[in-house]
Amino acid sequence: MNECKLSENNWTKVAVFAGGDRGHYRIDFDCFVGVDRGSLWVLEEKLPLTIAVGDFDSVTMEERQLIQKRAHHFVQAQPEKDDTDLELALLTVFEKDPQARVTIFGALGGRIDHMLANVFLPSNPKLAPYMRQIEIEDGQNLISYCPEGTSQLEPRSDYDYLAFMPVRDSQLTIIGAKYELTEKNFFFKKVYASNEYIDREVSVTCPDGYVVVLHSKDRR
Repeated sequence: MNECKLSENNWTKVAVFAGGDRGHYRIDFDCFVGVDRGSLWVLEEKLPLTIAVGDFDSVTMEERQLIQKRAHHFVQAQPEKDDTDLELALLTVFEKDPQARVTIFGALGGRIDHMLANVFLPSNPKLAPYMRQIEIEDGQNLISYCPEGTSQLEPRSDYDYLAFMPVRDSQLTIIGAKYELTEKNFFFKKVYASNEYIDREVSVTCPDGYVVVLHSKDRR
């Protein structure tokens, strides 16, 4: 199963394995993409490596040769570049399937500069059109994105808390959550944390920029 299952009527489910902390991941996907050392994760789990992308400066020459041999598509980038390896991987995925739904693993934890770059992926204007198709997951946290305008969020029972981080100092509106935010009670926070669903849709309106949506739960 090296080829993605593309369909005109269904979103292709793509797992992207970045090179950060290994931790939690799932395998209920149509395609598996490795980013630099993340490609070895895919191979070690005996999953089909559909695409491998990166400058591969974090693997040995022998490991790079193995990745190149086993990957259906192999994309090697120069170490000096404007886009990160993860950004290049996502751009490669969306070039092949503009309707892909992507879940990223191994993108949180580790180096904080890498983690922050991953959290703000939609700030790359080439990825901004696909922000609603991108999630980052690590078992305790799930990050998704709402573009400028009004978005509806379906309640989730697998995470206890809900938070919002507008990338610009926008007057955010939150309707339907446990703690609502409207013109009447607006106050500025960089992160509106520790909110919750109450068994109904949550409406989020952002007049400028986009919103990082954070689902989380306590460690158990």
